[in-house]
Amino acid sequence: EVQLVESGGGLVQPGGSLRLSCAASGFAFANYDMTWVRQAPGKGLEWVSTITSGGVTTYNGEFEKGRFTISRDNAKNTLYLQLSSLKTEDTAMYYCARGIQWFPRGQGTQVTVSS
Repeated sequence: EVQLVESGGGLVQPGGSLRLSCAASGFAFANYDMTWVRQAPGKGLEWVSTITSGGVTTYNGEFEKGRFTISRDNAKNTLYLQLSSLKTEDTAMYYCARGIQWFPRGQGTQVTVSS
């Protein structure tokens, strides 16, 4: 059974940082591209970033360059998303997902940016 379990979310002040993790199991993690998506309150899913099986990264161009960094540790079957210089508009549920089809997704981890 494919499982994706996100963690690391929380409440953070504007300008703060968080590191999200996604523990993967039930499939050959190293062989798959992996993606982070997010869903803000009242909005649809929004693509954040993808990292290929070979480590090539791409980011949503709508976000200020350098604020988000995706990475992976294939030895630990874990995907990461470093969030920096957070803004209130980054408040959302963040999901990790397999592949560019975003399927399946985990249950998500909530990030709330507020003073």
